[in-house]
Order: sequence, then C-alpha cells, then structure tokens
Amino acid sequence: MAEPPKKKPEPKPPLYRQAIDFALDVANGRHVLSKLIPPALYLADGLLCGLIIWKVPYTEIDWKAYMEQVSQILSGERDYTKIRGGTGPLVYPAAHVYIYMGLYYLTDEGRNIYFAQLLFAGLYMLTLGVVMGCYRMAKAPPYLFPLLILSKRLHSIFVLRCFNDCFAVLFLWMSIFFLQRRNWHVGALLYTIGLGVKMTLLLSLPAVGIVLFLGSGSFVTTLLLVATMILVQVLIGVPFLAHYPTEYLSRAFELSRQFFFKWTVNWRFVGEEVFLSKGFALTLLGLHVAVLGAFVAMRWIKPARKSLVQLISPLLVAGRPPLTGPEHRAAARDVTPRYILTTVLSANMVGLLFARTLHYQFYAYVAWSTPFLLWRAGLHPVAIYLLWAAQEWAWNVFPSTPVSSAVVVGALGVTVAGVWFGARDEWEPGTKSALKKEEAAKR
Repeated sequence: MAEPPKKKPEPKPPLYRQAIDFALDVANGRHVLSKLIPPALYLADGLLCGLIIWKVPYTEIDWKAYMEQVSQILSGERDYTKIRGGTGPLVYPAAHVYIYMGLYYLTDEGRNIYFAQLLFAGLYMLTLGVVMGCYRMAKAPPYLFPLLILSKRLHSIFVLRCFNDCFAVLFLWMSIFFLQRRNWHVGALLYTIGLGVKMTLLLSLPAVGIVLFLGSGSFVTTLLLVATMILVQVLIGVPFLAHYPTEYLSRAFELSRQFFFKWTVNWRFVGEEVFLSKGFALTLLGLHVAVLGAFVAMRWIKPARKSLVQLISPLLVAGRPPLTGPEHRAAARDVTPRYILTTVLSANMVGLLFARTLHYQFYAYVAWSTPFLLWRAGLHPVAIYLLWAAQEWAWNVFPSTPVSSAVVVGALGVTVAGVWFGARDEWEPGTKSALKKEEAAKR
C-alpha cells in the first residue's frame, strides 16, 4: 500500500515579519519578556530623575510660600485666614501642613532645595511604582507602560517644582492600589488622607463611594467606612478646628475661590470675558453634575443589577439597605481591579474636564490616568500614543494659548467620551468571567 504523500512544511515568514510578531507579542503581554518591561522602565526613569536634578535648574513657584506658611504655624498661628506666603494665603487642608512641616525640618527650614528635590524624586518613584502596580492588577498591556515615564511636565511637577499635588496623587493611587486588593479600610483611609492634602481629590469621591458601597459587600460596612473617613478629616483638622473652625473650613475647602485668566491651562480659548462670567461657571457646574450623574446611573452602579431609583427607594421609603445580603455579595464579585481603576479614574477625568480652571500642576492627576482610560476606551495603540503626545504637548506650552488650551480640553473630552462608549461593558455584571476568558485566550 502506497504511503500518503508527506505534507510540505509551511515556509517560515520573512525575518522582518518574525521581528514584528515578536515585538507585538512582547508589547501585548504574550511573551515572557513582557514581564521585564515595567521594571526596566522603572529603573530607566530613576536614572532620568537623577539626571534632571543634576542638569536642569530648579524652578521656584510655591515652595517658599509653603515654608513661610509652615513657619507661621510653628510660631503659634492657627487662624487660616491669617496664614500667608509669598504667593498667597494657605488654602490647603491640614494634612498638607503636616507634610510640609516635616519637609521644613528635613530641609533646614526649606533652604536645602537639593535635598528637597531628592525627596521628591523618591516620592515620584514611589508613586510610579504604585501606578504600575495598579496597571498590572487591571491587566493593562505592556505597551501602555512607556507612557508612564515619558512626561516632561510630570517630572517637572515633582522634581523641579515640589508641588503638594505630588502627595495628593500618591495617596490617590495608593488608595486605588489597596481598593483593588479589596482592603477597603486601608483604601478608604489613604483616600481621606489624600483629601486632607488637597481638595482636588473631591473629584474622585463619588466613584470611591460607589466602589466602597458595592465592593465591601455590606451596607453597614460602607457606613462604617464613610464614618471613618469623616472622622479622619476631623482629626486632621483638630489643631485648627478647635480654635477657628469656620476659618479653617472656608479656606481649606474653599469652593468659591477667585480664578485668574492668565494662569488657566484649559479654557483660554473661550476668552477672558467668557471665562470670568458667572454663566460660564454655572454651565460648567451643570455639565459636571449631568455627566457625573449619567456615569453613576448608567455605568458605575451596573454591578448592583438595579437602577439608581431601585437602590435609593428602600432607604427613603422603608429605611432598608439598598441591597440584600446575597445581592450585595453578588455585586461585590463584579468589583474587579479593572472596574475599580476605570471607575475612579473616569470620575477624576470628568471633574477635570469641567473644572473652571486647571493649572500646570494639575497634570499630575491627568498624566498617569490617560493611557489606561484611552485603552479602556478601545482606541488603537497608535491612536493612544498620538492623543497622549498631543496632550503632553499642550500641557508643556507656557503660557497657554487658545490652541494649546483647546487641545487640553479636547483630549480630556475624548478620554471621557471614549470611556463612556468604549468601556461600557466594564461595568456590566459578569465582567469577572469575561476577564477570565480574556486571560485564557491569551494563554
């Protein structure tokens, strides 16, 4: 009996095609070398921070003012309305004061700028490590990680300006890190400490509240977490609240602050007259509330498997918890690390999109959030890199121009809209199973 003809081996693809396939496998996490990308980038960024401190002159903006304000507090002043520095009054909560009080002693009353820069370089590297950890927990692809270390403006905010936003951002990402690991108490504590540094973290509060409510698995636990967060805020402010409570609250959490057109990064293209108008402020506030409400009602609460009305009604009508025990546990299973990161960061981006004004240091809240959210929006990697580059350019134009400010707002708008449409499945019940299938497909 004749032997069947042997199959000819399929020809190997050209060498360039093999190289491209290899690069794509590494970039998308399908190769063992993919695991080396984050640590390699981390080490490279550490060297870059050292090089920046060595070669680029320090830029004085708020550091001296922080030190002057701390000096007045150490002299016994507790009235927030009387505490001022060279750039204006003290307008940050008390955790900011304690942090810069420590820096005051560590840097010879603020005179040792070089040592302060080294401390902020360490702060930057710590925050970057936490951010990378959050990305990995959310199964973000390796090709996003280079964008975490390439921002010129972000390095400037940390090691050349020493802004307090750096600490607020660290606490925000540390909070997300522990929330992703279902350590609700530590996550809530870190978030409220960050809020005690700068009230910008209020933008993320609705999302953090929903994550705690759905993820903790118990309405009682949620209430205890909220009570703890409030108590920590009170304890942080005690030295000032005990003597001048109204003055402290009105300055540390000032919602009616005067905005200056010359410093705005985002709305310069509307013109000074529109920017300063009450109608523009109310329009932005209305849009913020509307978009935030839409995300809450139609995206973030999906794991509860109930509408917002169905969740609120039991509380208002009968005083019962919004979810039964089994319902709450089912919802908690869908609060995955990716759900948490997408939800908290999208709330932050919505707030920044409709903020009355953004200054350059606010990029600390944007830079590390954008790559992940654009990926969750479903954009092609090339589009992600191009939009990131346009955003980075716009935030490095000083002073801002109508074109650069339009790009800033446009990039934020594309990010928010992209997450709304592209990541809508993220919040649907059953996402955890979908993630398992996705991981199996990769293997």
